Amino acid sequence: MTAGEDLERTAQAAAESAIRAVWSIESARLIAGITRIVRDVGLAEELAQDALVAALSQWPREGVPQNPAAWLMAAAKNRAINVLRRGKMLERKHQQLGQELETEAPHEHAFAEVEAALDDELGDDLLRLVFTACHPVLPTESRVALTLRLLGGLSTEDIAHAFLVPEPTIAQRIVRAKKTLAEKKIPFEVPRGAELAERLGSVLEVVYLIFNEGYSATSGDDLLRPALCEDALRLGRILAELAPDEPEVHGLVALMEINASRSATRLGPGGEPVLLLAQNRARWDQILIRRGLAALERARALGRPRGPYVLQAAITACHARARRPEDTDWAAIAALYAELFALRPSPVVALNHAVAVSMAEGPEAGLELVDALVAEPALRGYHLLPSARADLLWRLGRFDEARLEFEKAAQLTQNARQRERLLARAAECASARK
Repeated sequence: MTAGEDLERTAQAAAESAIRAVWSIESARLIAGITRIVRDVGLAEELAQDALVAALSQWPREGVPQNPAAWLMAAAKNRAINVLRRGKMLERKHQQLGQELETEAPHEHAFAEVEAALDDELGDDLLRLVFTACHPVLPTESRVALTLRLLGGLSTEDIAHAFLVPEPTIAQRIVRAKKTLAEKKIPFEVPRGAELAERLGSVLEVVYLIFNEGYSATSGDDLLRPALCEDALRLGRILAELAPDEPEVHGLVALMEINASRSATRLGPGGEPVLLLAQNRARWDQILIRRGLAALERARALGRPRGPYVLQAAITACHARARRPEDTDWAAIAALYAELFALRPSPVVALNHAVAVSMAEGPEAGLELVDALVAEPALRGYHLLPSARADLLWRLGRFDEARLEFEKAAQLTQNARQRERLLARAAECASARK
């Protein structure tokens, strides 16, 4: 290889590295800005990808521009304008701008108006993109896939790998989601009034689903998928800055930050799950805890009634503030779960409340509440119900019953690590009985 060829390869590698870095940070804003103009999420993503391809072609030859993000936006903007010039979309855009359109020969000043619109502040566009990708017209799994694609910057392959789903399945979900948004003519806007609260719930649900799948995988061999947690946290932090007056947004961020602070202690040396009370609290990430407590304070300072995410964040904060497991204020946690249940009744919340009561008042009080949930249809396949019941029976010294419950829980979980832990607990019951 000649020295010139070596320099060329080095320049190529440097340019590609810069492109990947800029794309991961700016792709969502790029797609959001273009969507506002073309009013089609799918088309906007294609135009953004075209700009990326242009960068891959030009930057190795011409060098990485001083402002790579602005270069990509300008390239995508030019492509959007060309699309408007070619199609009937120009007429719709002119109507929106209050312009008269001459169908045979459009005035150049009309395109200047479009270019000016593209240069507007992008913060609102990003918020519009969040609400579009998470629109309730889409099935939940499609909202998750589209959000990770458009706002998380993940490839179809990345999303499929994270959720252990075949790549064609994820690709179909994304394609169908874009098609549905176009066919239903979903407006690219932030909803107002009562609709905002309803739609915000959908957005927060998607972000929290992404985080939970990373924090405690529902299936597969790994308990944790850190990349998904990081993506959800990034989306939550962006949303908190775009919607600073919404306490539930800050509540969700607080909940994710504090939960994420425990990630390094949730697995043992062999990859086995380590329960909360057995974790080394000295290794909890204090920076994430401080960020979470600050987000919780931002929610409180807004002076509005506590919603589900704020209440859940307050529960995690009780754990974060306890230096030792025995310092945990279980009575406060039980009260918070009772408040959460009054706001959003669900069998899962009732189960968590029962566990908190068992810690505050003893295993007998908790078991009574858990037993009342055994016949609940919604918990029939939920492995944490027999797992919680098994733990209470263990604490009461009823080892034979506890073993059967641990084995039942092991049969119900789809996560290999959780199954191993539950079977190990069942074996402990057998040993304790001897």
